[in-house]
Amino acid sequence: MSSHKKLAITGIFWNGVQLIINQSFTFIIRLVLAKLLFPEQFGVIGMAMIFTGFVQVLNDLGIAAALVQRKDEDLREAHYHTAFWTGVIWSVGLFLIMSFLLGPFAASFYKEPMLKSIIPVLSIGILFSPINLVHKALLTKVMNFKKMAFIDNTSNIISGCIALILAYMGAGVWALVFNSVATIIISIPLYFWASRWYPKFIWDRDAFNDVFGFGAYTTGTNVINYLINNVDYLLIGKLLSAGALGAYTFAFVLTDTFRSRLMAVINNVMYPIYGKNQSDPQALKKYYLKVISYNSIIVYPIMIFMLAVGQPFIIRFFGEKWIESVVALKILAVSVMVHMLINSNTALIRGMGRPGLEFKLQIIKSVIFIPTLYYGIVYWGIAGAAYAVLINKVVAVIIGQYTFNYLLMIKLTTMEFFHSVKRPWLAAIGSYGLALLMDKILHVHFMITGTTIFISYFLIIYLSMGNELKREFTQIKSLRKTSV
Repeated sequence: MSSHKKLAITGIFWNGVQLIINQSFTFIIRLVLAKLLFPEQFGVIGMAMIFTGFVQVLNDLGIAAALVQRKDEDLREAHYHTAFWTGVIWSVGLFLIMSFLLGPFAASFYKEPMLKSIIPVLSIGILFSPINLVHKALLTKVMNFKKMAFIDNTSNIISGCIALILAYMGAGVWALVFNSVATIIISIPLYFWASRWYPKFIWDRDAFNDVFGFGAYTTGTNVINYLINNVDYLLIGKLLSAGALGAYTFAFVLTDTFRSRLMAVINNVMYPIYGKNQSDPQALKKYYLKVISYNSIIVYPIMIFMLAVGQPFIIRFFGEKWIESVVALKILAVSVMVHMLINSNTALIRGMGRPGLEFKLQIIKSVIFIPTLYYGIVYWGIAGAAYAVLINKVVAVIIGQYTFNYLLMIKLTTMEFFHSVKRPWLAAIGSYGLALLMDKILHVHFMITGTTIFISYFLIIYLSMGNELKREFTQIKSLRKTSV
């Protein structure tokens, strides 16, 4: 097994552990809050997160991505210390802007006075997060995802448990606010322990220009990505109501949030792998297609479950108050399945050292998406917003395929592209057809139908690619034994 493949498998394993624990606690917290809160209260949190999330995107200036992408021989000690102090100084400025300008502005924009208090508290996480910037980059460069998984899991477990206690004591939305901030603060001493790196009072202009030149494009791309991914929240909260935004947010939690967390795990592993192989087009293509295939295998049955029995699932577990989210939930489930066709292209383009290209592509997609989204919300509410998201994902797949064939040195034909995902798509279609038969014609209980979806899906996967998965599993087991 190649060293890069060993690193990828190890990284995916430990990030997978992190994903399971993080998602479990996130889901439990969301579940408790959904039981205790109403859509209007969920919507207020969604409004606050729009502004704090945008500033969080700006927070590291893309410096962390630049440190990871650069080869070791191109980096000096000054690069790391300069990156640390730049991030700290920048975050202090952003915190002050959030507390004294954006908080009052958001409260006035949405006519929600509570945002004046929520946004400054959430911004504490923005103030402290750059402290971990260099530590994360160092651990990512050496692909020590085991330590990163331990840190993230520990901080999420501690903050999640406290947040649940606060929720049961009646803290309401503040339980979620606390969880967001505490996770970052708790992780700080753990990252210092893991990396053994400590900042010195060094700031070098040349080092700053070196990493910021790459980071500026990365930050610009992240800003465009954030706007594309969150402009629907902004417009729904403004054009409709906090209740509609809460329902839409809830639909996103059950669909796109899982997809984005999985992509973050895989892309975090693959980004340095792509960087190390940026001069080998065939290796890049092989890794990219495998990532698409395996991500799809994991995500599709969950989306099929939401698509087939999402309505009884929501009503039974969360109550009638969330019924407005059902239509958006089903549309977003389809959009997630489409998105999986391009789920790793961002990491690939950055890993190849082409952040400028990624930035231009995101601008093109935003020009198409935003008018479509506005039109959909005005005429069809949150269902229209979900349809606009679906259209955007389809456009992104088309642009992604064009990029591979004409703008990058990787020549990925349409047949190769669809061949990599044909088995998860066939399994998804087969299990969905069976679910429709059981639900609409035989009127089987939705939990039995949902269980059948997962069983039939993975049975089709096993029959179509069982030998391949066995080989991968055997390699993971042997690798884990040698790494213990």
